[in-house]
Amino acid sequence: MLNILILAAGKGTRMHSDLPKVLHPVAGKPMLAHVIETAKQLSPSKILVVYGFGGDAVPDQFRDENIHWVQQAEQLGTGHAVMQALPFLDPDAKTLIMLGDVPLISVQTCQELLKNQVKLTLLTFAKANPSGYGRIVRNAQDEVVAIVEHKDASEEQRQINEINTGIMAVDNHALSEWLKNLGNDNAQGEYYLTDIVGMASQQGIAVGGVLAPNEPEITGINSKSDLAAIERCYQQQQAAQLLQQGVTLSDPARIDIRGKLSVGRDVSIDVGCVFEGEVHLADSVRIGPYCVIRNASIGVGTAIAAFTHIDDAEIGKQAKIGPYARLRPGTVLQDETHVGNFVELKNAQVDVGSKINHLSYVGDTTVGKQVNIGAGTITCNYDGVNKFRTVIGDNAFIGSDSQLIAPVTIGAGATIGAGSTISKDAPAGELTVARGRQVTVSGWKRPEKIKK
Repeated sequence: MLNILILAAGKGTRMHSDLPKVLHPVAGKPMLAHVIETAKQLSPSKILVVYGFGGDAVPDQFRDENIHWVQQAEQLGTGHAVMQALPFLDPDAKTLIMLGDVPLISVQTCQELLKNQVKLTLLTFAKANPSGYGRIVRNAQDEVVAIVEHKDASEEQRQINEINTGIMAVDNHALSEWLKNLGNDNAQGEYYLTDIVGMASQQGIAVGGVLAPNEPEITGINSKSDLAAIERCYQQQQAAQLLQQGVTLSDPARIDIRGKLSVGRDVSIDVGCVFEGEVHLADSVRIGPYCVIRNASIGVGTAIAAFTHIDDAEIGKQAKIGPYARLRPGTVLQDETHVGNFVELKNAQVDVGSKINHLSYVGDTTVGKQVNIGAGTITCNYDGVNKFRTVIGDNAFIGSDSQLIAPVTIGAGATIGAGSTISKDAPAGELTVARGRQVTVSGWKRPEKIKK
């Protein structure tokens, strides 16, 4: 049986923020969310999170998760935090203790830690410059016998580069006994969980140590600089995975994935793109520079030009979108559609082969096949209180600078003359024009500025 206990009560003074540290985002979601996702993949019988600073702000962010929340009203050290959770741990289980501000810990590393059958196993790391960190002291049998803080370490001990990460797996029976004897006789008056290592050693209980494979996995976030560094580490990992899948990235250092991005073959992504939520790019999709794409599916062979924003939309095969297009929620574009520069669509369904190429707003609209919508066209869908729908039939042609005042239907094959304001249904196959007659006033002169 496995329990997972995540320590997430700290304020994060060096973050200089009123937001609890574990709620600061990494890749678009709270750093604690990354730790919880890793924990869930280990299939524990229960997940507990110790929270403190910020009151209910932390549990409120995760109200839909199956988590047992434990409040640490006073932050008196890691040992004290575990004491608060002890009554809720299963006595016969093993507990994996994780840290809410260490978001890049992997499932594989946690599994290696849990394989060890001893009562206490520490996750450690061989750091090139261990100055300032607690050193892991091992005996001839390669068992951990102590964690010595840098300031207390001898010159010989300071040559050790294996450090403590704070992540550990521990038998709950043993943990309960050790916590009873944990003291706070130190300058900070805090209870340090690492003191249980010395207790185990004194009792002749073997303590294991598993080396983490890389530094980002065990790096904690304590400042905005740390936050930025971990963000880049995460994004580099995502970029590396995309490259392994055959995606062409113009610059792997200039892509941000804040969700889940799935890709087909021969996909190319230019610089500065941001992907949020769940995004799928089918085979041969090309994404131009500086696009923002959220919760979208993009079909085979479609090209998205620069500076396009897509939010909760579906795009079919061989479409051409952008540059500077904006597709808002509810937009569905079928195959071979064109949406050009400075065109905004909202809750619009556009059928095969239709084109909206320039400077238009099309909202709450159903557009048929092979429709051409000219520059400057607006579907006037809102009367200040309610939204209404526009329907445009197959093969219709909407002239430039037209306003279609919903609710209105443009029949199949209809033509709307440029500059028209259409407030009544336009019949199929006919030309409809709604504009004032052109008049020339002979002899008219512009007014001149009055001289004072």
